[in-house]
Amino acid sequence: MADTSAGKLSLPALTAVVVGSMVGAGIFNLPGRFATATGPFGAIIAWAIAGTGMYMLARVFQALAERRSDIDAGVFAYAKAGFGDYMGFLSAFGYWLGSCLGNVFYWVLIGSTLGRFFPEIFGDGSTATAIIVSLVGIWAFHFMILRGIEQATVVNTIVTIAKIVPLIVAILAFVFFFNYAQFSENFFGGVNMPEKTLLAQVRDTMLITVFVFLGIEGASVYSRYAKKRSDVGTATILGFVAVTGLMVAVTLLPYATAPRAAIAGVANPSLAGALELVVGHWGAVFISIGVLVSVLGAYLAWSLICAEVLFAAAKSQDMPKLFAAQNGNRVPANALWLTNIVVSLFVVSTYWSRDAFNFMLDMTSVTALLPYLLVAGYGVLLARSGVGYEATPRERGRDQIIAWIAVIYTLFMFVAAGLKYVLLVAVLFVPGTLLLYFWARREQKARVFTRAELLVFGITVLAAAVGAYGLLTGTITH
Repeated sequence: MADTSAGKLSLPALTAVVVGSMVGAGIFNLPGRFATATGPFGAIIAWAIAGTGMYMLARVFQALAERRSDIDAGVFAYAKAGFGDYMGFLSAFGYWLGSCLGNVFYWVLIGSTLGRFFPEIFGDGSTATAIIVSLVGIWAFHFMILRGIEQATVVNTIVTIAKIVPLIVAILAFVFFFNYAQFSENFFGGVNMPEKTLLAQVRDTMLITVFVFLGIEGASVYSRYAKKRSDVGTATILGFVAVTGLMVAVTLLPYATAPRAAIAGVANPSLAGALELVVGHWGAVFISIGVLVSVLGAYLAWSLICAEVLFAAAKSQDMPKLFAAQNGNRVPANALWLTNIVVSLFVVSTYWSRDAFNFMLDMTSVTALLPYLLVAGYGVLLARSGVGYEATPRERGRDQIIAWIAVIYTLFMFVAAGLKYVLLVAVLFVPGTLLLYFWARREQKARVFTRAELLVFGITVLAAAVGAYGLLTGTITH
Protein backbone atom coordinates (compact mmCIF):
# COMPACT_ATOMS: atom_id res chain seq x y z
CA MET A 1 0.00 0.00 0.00
CA ALA A 2 1.24 3.47 -0.71
CA ASP A 3 2.85 5.33 2.12
CA THR A 4 0.99 8.58 1.57
CA SER A 5 2.72 10.41 4.39
CA ALA A 6 6.07 10.06 2.68
CA GLY A 7 4.62 10.09 -0.82
CA LYS A 8 6.52 6.88 -1.66
CA LEU A 9 5.40 3.44 -2.89
CA SER A 10 6.30 0.18 -1.16
CA LEU A 11 7.21 -3.07 -2.98
CA PRO A 12 3.63 -4.46 -2.74
CA ALA A 13 2.21 -1.18 -4.10
CA LEU A 14 4.74 -1.11 -6.97
CA THR A 15 3.96 -4.76 -7.77
CA ALA A 16 0.25 -3.89 -7.74
CA VAL A 17 0.98 -1.11 -10.26
CA VAL A 18 2.64 -3.67 -12.56
CA VAL A 19 -0.14 -6.25 -12.14
CA GLY A 20 -2.81 -3.55 -12.36
CA SER A 21 -1.28 -2.22 -15.57
CA MET A 22 -0.96 -5.67 -17.17
CA VAL A 23 -4.22 -7.29 -16.05
CA GLY A 24 -6.56 -5.01 -17.88
CA ALA A 25 -8.56 -5.57 -21.01
CA GLY A 26 -6.36 -7.96 -22.96
CA ILE A 27 -6.52 -10.96 -20.66
CA PHE A 28 -10.32 -11.08 -20.96
CA ASN A 29 -10.04 -11.38 -24.76
CA LEU A 30 -7.39 -14.08 -24.98
CA PRO A 31 -9.67 -17.14 -25.53
CA GLY A 32 -11.42 -15.76 -28.62
CA ARG A 33 -8.38 -14.07 -30.16
CA PHE A 34 -6.23 -17.19 -29.76
CA ALA A 35 -8.99 -19.60 -30.86
CA THR A 36 -9.47 -17.53 -34.03
CA ALA A 37 -5.76 -17.82 -34.79
CA THR A 38 -4.63 -21.25 -33.57
CA GLY A 39 -5.16 -24.35 -31.44
CA PRO A 40 -3.38 -25.30 -28.19
CA PHE A 41 -0.18 -26.39 -29.98
CA GLY A 42 0.25 -23.04 -31.70
CA ALA A 43 -0.78 -21.24 -28.50
CA ILE A 44 1.92 -23.01 -26.48
CA ILE A 45 4.56 -22.02 -29.06
CA ALA A 46 3.26 -18.42 -29.10
CA TRP A 47 3.37 -18.12 -25.31
CA ALA A 48 6.86 -19.67 -25.23
CA ILE A 49 8.08 -17.00 -27.67
CA ALA A 50 6.19 -14.12 -26.03
CA GLY A 51 6.99 -15.24 -22.49
CA THR A 52 10.71 -15.63 -23.23
CA GLY A 53 10.90 -12.32 -25.09
CA MET A 54 9.01 -10.36 -22.47
CA TYR A 55 10.89 -12.03 -19.61
CA MET A 56 14.14 -10.92 -21.22
CA LEU A 57 12.71 -7.42 -21.55
CA ALA A 58 11.70 -7.48 -17.89
CA ARG A 59 15.24 -8.54 -17.00
CA VAL A 60 16.59 -5.62 -19.06
CA PHE A 61 14.35 -3.23 -17.11
CA GLN A 62 15.60 -4.80 -13.88
CA ALA A 63 19.27 -4.50 -14.91
CA LEU A 64 18.87 -0.89 -16.03
CA ALA A 65 17.12 0.02 -12.77
CA GLU A 66 20.14 -1.36 -10.88
CA ARG A 67 22.98 -0.16 -13.16
CA ARG A 68 21.60 3.30 -13.95
CA SER A 69 19.88 4.26 -10.73
CA ASP A 70 20.45 7.91 -11.69
CA ILE A 71 17.84 7.55 -14.46
CA ASP A 72 14.43 7.68 -12.81
CA ALA A 73 12.17 8.86 -15.64
CA GLY A 74 11.49 5.35 -16.93
CA VAL A 75 11.22 3.97 -20.42
CA PHE A 76 12.08 6.89 -22.70
CA ALA A 77 15.02 8.12 -20.59
CA TYR A 78 16.95 4.94 -21.44
CA ALA A 79 16.37 5.57 -25.17
CA LYS A 80 17.69 9.12 -24.79
CA ALA A 81 20.75 7.97 -22.82
CA GLY A 82 21.62 5.40 -25.47
CA PHE A 83 20.56 6.96 -28.76
CA GLY A 84 20.24 10.73 -28.36
CA ASP A 85 17.57 13.39 -27.99
CA TYR A 86 15.32 12.63 -30.96
CA MET A 87 15.15 8.89 -30.30
CA GLY A 88 14.41 9.75 -26.68
CA PHE A 89 11.55 11.95 -27.87
CA LEU A 90 10.20 9.27 -30.25
CA SER A 91 10.32 6.74 -27.42
CA ALA A 92 8.50 9.09 -25.04
CA PHE A 93 5.96 10.18 -27.65
CA GLY A 94 5.42 6.61 -28.89
CA TYR A 95 4.98 5.27 -25.38
CA TRP A 96 2.60 8.09 -24.45
CA LEU A 97 0.65 7.70 -27.70
CA GLY A 98 0.40 3.93 -27.23
CA SER A 99 -0.87 4.49 -23.70
CA CYS A 100 -3.51 6.90 -25.04
CA LEU A 101 -4.61 4.35 -27.67
CA GLY A 102 -4.72 1.68 -24.98
CA ASN A 103 -7.04 3.89 -22.94
CA VAL A 104 -9.29 4.27 -26.00
CA PHE A 105 -9.35 0.48 -26.32
CA TYR A 106 -10.49 0.20 -22.70
CA TRP A 107 -13.52 2.37 -23.37
CA VAL A 108 -14.35 0.43 -26.55
CA LEU A 109 -14.21 -2.78 -24.49
CA ILE A 110 -16.47 -1.29 -21.80
CA GLY A 111 -18.95 -0.40 -24.53
CA SER A 112 -18.79 -3.85 -26.14
CA THR A 113 -19.21 -5.52 -22.73
CA LEU A 114 -22.32 -3.44 -22.02
CA GLY A 115 -23.38 -4.25 -25.59
CA ARG A 116 -23.64 -7.92 -24.57
CA PHE A 117 -26.64 -6.93 -22.41
CA PHE A 118 -27.87 -3.82 -24.28
CA PRO A 119 -26.95 -4.57 -27.91
CA GLU A 120 -29.16 -1.90 -29.48
CA ILE A 121 -27.68 0.85 -27.29
CA PHE A 122 -23.97 -0.03 -27.04
CA GLY A 123 -23.43 -2.40 -29.99
CA ASP A 124 -19.74 -3.23 -30.47
CA GLY A 125 -18.59 -0.30 -28.31
CA SER A 126 -18.42 2.34 -31.05
CA THR A 127 -22.05 3.54 -31.20
CA ALA A 128 -22.92 7.18 -30.45
CA THR A 129 -24.26 6.22 -26.99
CA ALA A 130 -21.13 4.20 -26.17
CA ILE A 131 -18.94 7.14 -27.19
CA ILE A 132 -20.91 9.58 -25.02
CA VAL A 133 -20.66 7.23 -22.01
CA SER A 134 -16.92 6.88 -22.66
CA LEU A 135 -16.40 10.64 -22.76
CA VAL A 136 -18.23 11.07 -19.45
CA GLY A 137 -16.05 8.35 -17.91
CA ILE A 138 -12.80 9.82 -19.24
CA TRP A 139 -13.45 13.20 -17.67
CA ALA A 140 -14.79 11.75 -14.40
CA PHE A 141 -11.49 9.89 -13.99
CA HIS A 142 -9.59 13.01 -15.04
CA PHE A 143 -10.94 15.10 -12.18
CA MET A 144 -10.47 12.26 -9.67
CA ILE A 145 -6.79 11.90 -10.61
CA LEU A 146 -6.28 15.66 -10.32
CA ARG A 147 -7.07 15.26 -6.60
CA GLY A 148 -3.89 13.28 -5.98
CA ILE A 149 -1.69 10.49 -7.36
CA GLU A 150 -1.27 8.61 -4.06
CA GLN A 151 -5.03 8.39 -3.58
CA ALA A 152 -5.39 7.00 -7.10
CA THR A 153 -2.61 4.44 -6.48
CA VAL A 154 -4.42 3.19 -3.37
CA VAL A 155 -7.58 2.75 -5.45
CA ASN A 156 -5.52 0.85 -8.05
CA THR A 157 -4.18 -1.55 -5.41
CA ILE A 158 -7.71 -2.34 -4.20
CA VAL A 159 -9.06 -2.77 -7.75
CA THR A 160 -6.13 -5.05 -8.67
CA ILE A 161 -7.15 -7.46 -5.91
CA ALA A 162 -10.84 -7.24 -6.86
CA LYS A 163 -10.36 -8.00 -10.56
CA ILE A 164 -8.18 -11.10 -10.02
CA VAL A 165 -11.15 -12.91 -8.42
CA PRO A 166 -13.23 -13.42 -11.62
CA LEU A 167 -10.13 -14.72 -13.42
CA ILE A 168 -9.44 -17.26 -10.66
CA VAL A 169 -13.10 -18.38 -10.66
CA ALA A 170 -13.04 -18.81 -14.45
CA ILE A 171 -9.79 -20.81 -14.32
CA LEU A 172 -11.19 -23.09 -11.58
CA ALA A 173 -14.37 -23.65 -13.64
CA PHE A 174 -12.32 -24.55 -16.72
CA VAL A 175 -10.21 -26.96 -14.65
CA PHE A 176 -13.36 -28.59 -13.17
CA PHE A 177 -14.90 -29.13 -16.62
CA PHE A 178 -11.60 -30.09 -18.30
CA ASN A 179 -12.27 -32.63 -21.07
CA TYR A 180 -9.11 -34.31 -22.35
CA ALA A 181 -10.81 -35.63 -25.51
CA GLN A 182 -11.94 -32.11 -26.44
CA PHE A 183 -8.47 -30.71 -25.76
CA SER A 184 -6.92 -33.40 -28.00
CA GLU A 185 -9.38 -32.65 -30.80
CA ASN A 186 -8.48 -28.95 -30.68
CA PHE A 187 -4.75 -29.49 -30.16
CA PHE A 188 -3.52 -29.17 -33.76
CA GLY A 189 -6.32 -26.91 -34.97
CA GLY A 190 -9.70 -28.56 -34.39
CA VAL A 191 -12.57 -28.98 -36.83
CA ASN A 192 -14.43 -26.40 -38.93
CA MET A 193 -11.50 -23.97 -38.89
CA PRO A 194 -9.60 -22.70 -41.96
CA GLU A 195 -6.26 -24.32 -42.73
CA LYS A 196 -3.22 -22.19 -41.88
CA THR A 197 0.46 -22.94 -41.53
CA LEU A 198 1.80 -23.14 -37.99
CA LEU A 199 3.94 -20.05 -38.64
CA ALA A 200 0.86 -18.06 -39.74
CA GLN A 201 -1.06 -19.29 -36.68
CA VAL A 202 1.68 -18.16 -34.28
CA ARG A 203 2.18 -14.83 -36.10
CA ASP A 204 -1.53 -14.03 -35.81
CA THR A 205 -1.33 -14.24 -32.00
CA MET A 206 1.74 -12.07 -31.58
CA LEU A 207 0.15 -8.63 -31.36
CA ILE A 208 -2.25 -9.62 -28.61
CA THR A 209 0.62 -11.11 -26.61
CA VAL A 210 2.38 -7.74 -26.84
CA PHE A 211 -0.83 -6.01 -25.75
CA VAL A 212 -1.40 -8.17 -22.68
CA PHE A 213 2.21 -7.70 -21.55
CA LEU A 214 1.98 -3.89 -21.79
CA GLY A 215 2.49 -2.51 -18.31
CA ILE A 216 5.50 -4.68 -17.54
CA GLU A 217 7.43 -1.42 -17.23
CA GLY A 218 4.87 0.15 -14.86
CA ALA A 219 7.24 0.08 -11.88
CA SER A 220 10.00 1.63 -14.02
CA VAL A 221 7.73 4.53 -14.97
CA TYR A 222 7.03 5.13 -11.28
CA SER A 223 10.62 4.65 -10.13
CA ARG A 224 10.80 8.17 -8.70
CA TYR A 225 8.04 7.21 -6.23
CA ALA A 226 9.71 3.97 -5.04
CA LYS A 227 10.77 3.74 -1.39
CA LYS A 228 13.78 1.66 -2.42
CA ARG A 229 15.35 1.69 -5.88
CA SER A 230 15.86 -2.10 -5.79
CA ASP A 231 12.09 -2.55 -5.44
CA VAL A 232 11.59 -1.38 -9.05
CA GLY A 233 13.27 -4.44 -10.60
CA THR A 234 11.79 -6.86 -8.04
CA ALA A 235 8.24 -5.55 -8.64
CA THR A 236 8.72 -5.93 -12.42
CA ILE A 237 9.72 -9.61 -12.16
CA LEU A 238 7.06 -10.48 -9.53
CA GLY A 239 4.32 -8.86 -11.62
CA PHE A 240 5.54 -10.58 -14.80
CA VAL A 241 5.56 -14.09 -13.28
CA ALA A 242 2.13 -13.74 -11.66
CA VAL A 243 0.39 -12.32 -14.72
CA THR A 244 2.03 -14.73 -17.21
CA GLY A 245 0.66 -17.69 -15.23
CA LEU A 246 -2.85 -16.23 -15.36
CA MET A 247 -2.67 -15.47 -19.09
CA VAL A 248 -1.44 -18.92 -20.13
CA ALA A 249 -4.18 -20.59 -18.05
CA VAL A 250 -6.92 -18.33 -19.48
CA THR A 251 -5.69 -19.11 -23.02
CA LEU A 252 -5.21 -22.88 -22.87
CA LEU A 253 -7.93 -24.18 -20.52
CA PRO A 254 -10.96 -23.16 -22.65
CA TYR A 255 -9.68 -25.45 -25.43
CA ALA A 256 -10.54 -28.38 -23.11
CA THR A 257 -14.16 -27.32 -22.65
CA ALA A 258 -15.56 -26.55 -26.13
CA PRO A 259 -14.73 -26.89 -29.85
CA ARG A 260 -12.24 -24.31 -31.09
CA ALA A 261 -14.76 -22.95 -33.62
CA ALA A 262 -17.26 -22.26 -30.81
CA ILE A 263 -14.67 -20.36 -28.75
CA ALA A 264 -13.57 -18.38 -31.81
CA GLY A 265 -17.18 -17.37 -32.48
CA VAL A 266 -18.05 -15.82 -29.11
CA ALA A 267 -18.47 -12.06 -28.75
CA ASN A 268 -16.01 -9.82 -26.91
CA PRO A 269 -15.01 -10.02 -24.12
CA SER A 270 -14.41 -13.60 -25.20
CA LEU A 271 -13.61 -14.99 -21.73
CA ALA A 272 -17.23 -14.22 -20.80
CA GLY A 273 -18.46 -16.17 -23.83
CA ALA A 274 -16.05 -19.05 -23.22
CA LEU A 275 -17.21 -19.40 -19.61
CA GLU A 276 -20.86 -19.17 -20.73
CA LEU A 277 -20.29 -22.21 -22.96
CA VAL A 278 -19.25 -24.13 -19.85
CA VAL A 279 -21.49 -22.96 -16.98
CA GLY A 280 -24.32 -21.03 -18.62
CA HIS A 281 -25.38 -17.39 -18.74
CA TRP A 282 -24.36 -16.53 -15.17
CA GLY A 283 -20.74 -17.11 -16.20
CA ALA A 284 -20.95 -14.40 -18.85
CA VAL A 285 -22.56 -11.98 -16.39
CA PHE A 286 -19.93 -12.72 -13.73
CA ILE A 287 -17.00 -12.21 -16.11
CA SER A 288 -18.57 -9.10 -17.63
CA ILE A 289 -18.76 -7.51 -14.17
CA GLY A 290 -15.13 -8.51 -13.66
CA VAL A 291 -14.23 -6.94 -17.01
CA LEU A 292 -15.82 -3.63 -16.07
CA VAL A 293 -14.00 -3.53 -12.70
CA SER A 294 -10.73 -4.67 -14.28
CA VAL A 295 -10.82 -2.26 -17.19
CA LEU A 296 -11.74 0.73 -15.04
CA GLY A 297 -8.85 -0.14 -12.71
CA ALA A 298 -6.43 -0.59 -15.60
CA TYR A 299 -7.67 2.65 -17.13
CA LEU A 300 -6.83 4.43 -13.88
CA ALA A 301 -3.31 2.94 -13.87
CA TRP A 302 -2.71 3.86 -17.52
CA SER A 303 -4.08 7.38 -17.12
CA LEU A 304 -1.47 7.86 -14.41
CA ILE A 305 1.28 6.34 -16.58
CA CYS A 306 0.30 8.51 -19.59
CA ALA A 307 0.55 11.72 -17.58
CA GLU A 308 3.71 10.58 -15.80
CA VAL A 309 5.53 9.84 -19.09
CA LEU A 310 4.65 13.24 -20.55
CA PHE A 311 5.61 14.96 -17.28
CA ALA A 312 8.95 13.15 -17.00
CA ALA A 313 9.77 13.90 -20.65
CA ALA A 314 9.04 17.59 -20.05
CA LYS A 315 11.20 17.59 -16.91
CA SER A 316 14.13 16.25 -18.93
CA GLN A 317 13.43 18.82 -21.70
CA ASP A 318 12.32 16.23 -24.25
CA MET A 319 8.81 17.72 -24.29
CA PRO A 320 7.67 21.35 -23.91
CA LYS A 321 8.11 22.60 -20.33
CA LEU A 322 4.38 23.38 -20.17
CA PHE A 323 3.85 19.68 -19.34
CA ALA A 324 6.29 19.71 -16.41
CA ALA A 325 3.85 21.71 -14.27
CA GLN A 326 2.26 20.03 -11.24
CA ASN A 327 -0.79 21.11 -9.29
CA GLY A 328 -0.99 21.34 -5.49
CA ASN A 329 -1.57 17.57 -5.24
CA ARG A 330 1.69 16.74 -7.09
CA VAL A 331 -0.26 15.66 -10.18
CA PRO A 332 1.13 16.67 -13.63
CA ALA A 333 -2.06 18.52 -14.50
CA ASN A 334 -1.18 19.89 -17.96
CA ALA A 335 0.11 16.48 -19.06
CA LEU A 336 -3.14 14.93 -17.84
CA TRP A 337 -5.24 17.51 -19.71
CA LEU A 338 -3.44 16.86 -23.04
CA THR A 339 -3.65 13.09 -22.52
CA ASN A 340 -7.41 13.08 -21.96
CA ILE A 341 -8.09 15.52 -24.81
CA VAL A 342 -6.21 13.17 -27.18
CA VAL A 343 -7.97 10.08 -25.74
CA SER A 344 -11.33 11.81 -26.21
CA LEU A 345 -10.56 12.61 -29.87
CA PHE A 346 -9.54 9.00 -30.56
CA VAL A 347 -12.71 7.73 -28.82
CA VAL A 348 -14.85 9.94 -31.09
CA SER A 349 -12.92 8.62 -34.14
CA THR A 350 -13.96 5.03 -33.35
CA TYR A 351 -17.45 5.90 -34.63
CA TRP A 352 -16.09 5.61 -38.18
CA SER A 353 -13.95 2.49 -37.60
CA ARG A 354 -15.02 -0.84 -39.08
CA ASP A 355 -13.51 -2.83 -36.20
CA ALA A 356 -12.56 -0.35 -33.49
CA PHE A 357 -11.96 -3.15 -30.99
CA ASN A 358 -9.13 -4.99 -32.73
CA PHE A 359 -7.78 -1.91 -34.51
CA MET A 360 -7.12 -0.07 -31.25
CA LEU A 361 -5.66 -3.21 -29.67
CA ASP A 362 -3.19 -3.71 -32.51
CA MET A 363 -2.24 -0.03 -32.79
CA THR A 364 -1.54 0.08 -29.05
CA SER A 365 0.75 -2.93 -29.35
CA VAL A 366 2.76 -1.54 -32.27
CA THR A 367 3.31 1.91 -30.70
CA ALA A 368 4.82 0.20 -27.64
CA LEU A 369 7.35 -1.72 -29.73
CA LEU A 370 9.68 1.20 -30.54
CA PRO A 371 10.18 2.19 -26.87
CA TYR A 372 10.74 -1.47 -25.97
CA LEU A 373 13.25 -1.91 -28.81
CA LEU A 374 15.23 1.15 -27.71
CA VAL A 375 15.26 0.01 -24.07
CA ALA A 376 16.59 -3.40 -25.14
CA GLY A 377 19.16 -1.69 -27.39
CA TYR A 378 20.34 0.47 -24.52
CA GLY A 379 20.67 -2.68 -22.40
CA VAL A 380 23.12 -4.00 -25.02
CA LEU A 381 25.09 -0.73 -25.12
CA LEU A 382 25.31 -0.47 -21.33
CA ALA A 383 26.53 -4.05 -20.89
CA ARG A 384 29.15 -3.53 -23.62
CA SER A 385 30.37 -0.28 -22.05
CA GLY A 386 30.69 -1.73 -18.55
CA VAL A 387 29.15 1.36 -16.90
CA GLY A 388 27.48 0.29 -13.65
CA TYR A 389 29.22 -3.11 -13.72
CA GLU A 390 32.37 -2.01 -11.87
CA ALA A 391 31.53 -4.15 -8.81
CA THR A 392 30.08 -7.11 -10.79
CA PRO A 393 32.02 -7.39 -14.08
CA ARG A 394 31.06 -11.06 -14.54
CA GLU A 395 27.41 -10.11 -15.05
CA ARG A 396 28.15 -8.04 -18.16
CA GLY A 397 28.17 -11.01 -20.55
CA ARG A 398 24.95 -12.43 -19.15
CA ASP A 399 23.13 -9.09 -19.32
CA GLN A 400 24.35 -8.48 -22.87
CA ILE A 401 22.94 -11.83 -24.05
CA ILE A 402 19.62 -11.11 -22.31
CA ALA A 403 19.42 -7.68 -23.93
CA TRP A 404 20.24 -9.10 -27.40
CA ILE A 405 17.43 -11.65 -27.06
CA ALA A 406 15.06 -8.79 -26.12
CA VAL A 407 16.21 -6.84 -29.23
CA ILE A 408 15.61 -9.83 -31.52
CA TYR A 409 12.19 -10.43 -29.94
CA THR A 410 10.99 -6.84 -30.46
CA LEU A 411 12.25 -6.83 -34.07
CA PHE A 412 10.32 -10.08 -34.64
CA MET A 413 7.22 -8.37 -33.22
CA PHE A 414 7.54 -5.58 -35.80
CA VAL A 415 7.62 -8.18 -38.58
CA ALA A 416 4.64 -10.03 -37.07
CA ALA A 417 2.68 -6.77 -36.79
CA GLY A 418 2.87 -6.17 -40.53
CA LEU A 419 3.66 -3.06 -42.54
CA LYS A 420 0.17 -1.55 -42.20
CA TYR A 421 0.48 -0.74 -38.51
CA VAL A 422 4.07 0.46 -38.76
CA LEU A 423 3.02 2.97 -41.45
CA LEU A 424 0.03 4.15 -39.41
CA VAL A 425 2.25 4.75 -36.37
CA ALA A 426 4.58 6.83 -38.59
CA VAL A 427 1.54 8.92 -39.65
CA LEU A 428 1.10 9.85 -35.97
CA PHE A 429 4.83 10.36 -35.26
CA VAL A 430 5.34 13.10 -37.86
CA PRO A 431 2.84 15.67 -36.46
CA GLY A 432 4.06 14.79 -32.95
CA THR A 433 7.61 15.67 -34.01
CA LEU A 434 6.58 18.89 -35.76
CA LEU A 435 4.45 20.11 -32.86
CA LEU A 436 6.07 18.87 -29.66
CA TYR A 437 9.72 18.11 -30.47
CA PHE A 438 10.28 21.32 -32.46
CA TRP A 439 8.54 23.28 -29.68
CA ALA A 440 10.79 21.74 -27.01
CA ARG A 441 14.00 22.31 -29.01
CA ARG A 442 13.02 25.93 -29.67
CA GLU A 443 12.48 26.50 -25.94
CA GLN A 444 16.00 25.26 -25.24
CA LYS A 445 17.48 27.14 -28.22
CA ALA A 446 19.03 23.78 -29.14
CA ARG A 447 19.91 22.24 -32.49
CA VAL A 448 16.88 20.34 -33.79
CA PHE A 449 18.58 17.31 -35.38
CA THR A 450 22.00 15.78 -35.69
CA ARG A 451 22.79 14.31 -39.12
CA ALA A 452 21.78 10.80 -38.00
CA GLU A 453 18.56 12.11 -36.41
CA LEU A 454 17.67 13.98 -39.61
CA LEU A 455 17.96 10.67 -41.48
CA VAL A 456 15.64 8.99 -38.96
CA PHE A 457 13.13 11.84 -39.33
CA GLY A 458 13.35 11.60 -43.13
CA ILE A 459 12.55 7.87 -43.03
CA THR A 460 9.65 8.56 -40.64
CA VAL A 461 8.24 11.24 -42.99
CA LEU A 462 8.51 8.85 -45.97
CA ALA A 463 6.73 6.07 -44.05
CA ALA A 464 4.05 8.56 -42.93
CA ALA A 465 3.51 9.71 -46.53
CA VAL A 466 2.99 6.10 -47.66
CA GLY A 467 0.65 5.48 -44.72
CA ALA A 468 -1.38 8.64 -45.38
CA TYR A 469 -1.66 7.76 -49.08
CA GLY A 470 -2.85 4.30 -48.12
CA LEU A 471 -5.55 5.75 -45.85
CA LEU A 472 -6.72 8.25 -48.50
CA THR A 473 -6.92 5.64 -51.27
CA GLY A 474 -8.44 2.95 -49.09
CA THR A 475 -5.56 0.48 -49.49
CA ILE A 476 -5.06 0.79 -45.72
CA THR A 477 -8.29 0.44 -43.74
CA HIS A 478 -9.16 0.59 -40.07
